[in-house]
Amino acid sequence: MRVKRGQAAHKRHKKYLKLAKGFVGARSVLYETARENVERAMAYAYRDRKVKKREFRKLWIMRINAAARENGLSYGNFMHGLTLAGIELDRKVLADMAVREKAGFAELAALAKTKVTA
Repeated sequence: MRVKRGQAAHKRHKKYLKLAKGFVGARSVLYETARENVERAMAYAYRDRKVKKREFRKLWIMRINAAARENGLSYGNFMHGLTLAGIELDRKVLADMAVREKAGFAELAALAKTKVTA
C-alpha cells in the first residue's frame, strides 16, 4: 500500500509563511528564511514584553522625580513622605498627575514634605 506524505510539512510551512507576512523579500517567501526570522521575532517579542514594563517604570520615575524637584523634594524623599502619610498611589498614577494635574501633585508634595521633615 502506498502512503502519501507531506501534509504535516506543508501545514507547518504555511504556518510560518503566514506568520512572516509583511516581512521584506525572501523573509516572507522562502520557508527556511521565514522560519528563522519568525522565530527571532517571537524571541524578541517575548523579551521585549518584559523590557516594556521596565521602560515604563523608568519613565514614570523620571516624571515623578522632575515634578517632585519642582516642589522642593527629591524622588526618594517624596515617595518616603507618601508612604509615611499612608498614601498608596502607584507610580503610573503619580506620573500622570505630575504631567496633567500639577496642582494636585503639588498638594501631595506638600503633604509628603511635612511627613518627611516631621
